Amino acid sequence: MEIYLVGGAVRDALLGLPVQDHDWVVVGATPEELVALGFLPVGQDFPVFLHPETREEYALARTERKTARGYKGFSFHAAPEVTLEEDLARRDLTINAMAAPLPPGALQPDLGQLVDPFGGQADLRDKVLRHTTDAFREDPVRILRVARFAARFHDFSVAADTQTLMRHMVDDGEVDALVSERVWQELARGLTESHPSRMFAQLRECGALTRLLPEVDRLWGVPQSAEHHPEVDTGIHLMMVLDMAARLQASLAVRFACLCHDLGKGTTAPEALPRHIGHEERSVRLLRALCERLRVPTECRELAEVVAREHGNIHRSADFGPAALVRLLERCDAFRKPARFQEVLLACECDARGRLGLADLAYAPTQRLSGVLAAAQSVSTSEVAAQAAQAGLSGPQVGQRIHEARVAAIAAAQT
Repeated sequence: MEIYLVGGAVRDALLGLPVQDHDWVVVGATPEELVALGFLPVGQDFPVFLHPETREEYALARTERKTARGYKGFSFHAAPEVTLEEDLARRDLTINAMAAPLPPGALQPDLGQLVDPFGGQADLRDKVLRHTTDAFREDPVRILRVARFAARFHDFSVAADTQTLMRHMVDDGEVDALVSERVWQELARGLTESHPSRMFAQLRECGALTRLLPEVDRLWGVPQSAEHHPEVDTGIHLMMVLDMAARLQASLAVRFACLCHDLGKGTTAPEALPRHIGHEERSVRLLRALCERLRVPTECRELAEVVAREHGNIHRSADFGPAALVRLLERCDAFRKPARFQEVLLACECDARGRLGLADLAYAPTQRLSGVLAAAQSVSTSEVAAQAAQAGLSGPQVGQRIHEARVAAIAAAQT
């Protein structure tokens, strides 16, 4: 029995990055042998075990065979005769197909005895993302993974032959077989990387973006007013907004809101949306369809809807009077969810600063609207409700009194 540390843990150790998760491969063993040593079996599709003490995952070396379209269309074979190189050959990129042996009795793997049959170390040195073998074409998730790694390792390039292979996979319809949950999983991880724009650049390069996120893909080539958008192109602006969100260390929900804030600007015939509605409402409708298709979590969807509908109003809020400001806060549900409102403001800041020459802009609405909200929150709704009840008012009439009190509080704070 031989044990090896494999995959991302080896890659990150060689790059001098923190190693988050350890993945181990066991060569020359049977499931019964691991169980006898106290390992806990957890794998459903192939033999994976949890270490009795560390609870880290140990998988038996395995091969795989394509049986149908999509990332689930595989059969696996795990047996003592499967070699380490055969196991590494099924991995996506050369930089993820290296292994370091764990000497008998040792606690740490020996990186000095690196097993690197596909040139991963050279590709790390040259900063290249390259597919390991032609088996890459069998799993469409790998297109998303390459795009995600491009967003993480922003100074790496994708090998030309890998780009070509990904384009062929898209043309062959492999991407169309991806299930929504897996697309969202990889998209979410890519959005939270240091340079999320590079993920979308790679997906556009191979043609996958138009299959997976056509609402986003259509934004490229859509002109915008140079007065407000020196970068002119809506798609370019979107990528600058996403990278600004990464720079400001925004949450996934904020980054997703940034991704979807202007979808309506790219709408053409496919959605057959009424031409008379504004692009904000078009954005919301497209957003809802996208979220339904990808099964986006509620937290992300709800924040994105507020940003898509209200970001223009928030940008222009300096021109609003007290009554309009209260209505804006009410539409944003800021009184019930003040923390989320701060995330709305952050997404709007990313939109304002994600423009050519404006990256260091001081975004005034954040401080101004935070102050406006604080003034409105100073109103004791319970006291207003009690006074309204004494006056014989109820239901919507009480709500109107609270609204008026908040308008008055904001007006007083602005004098």
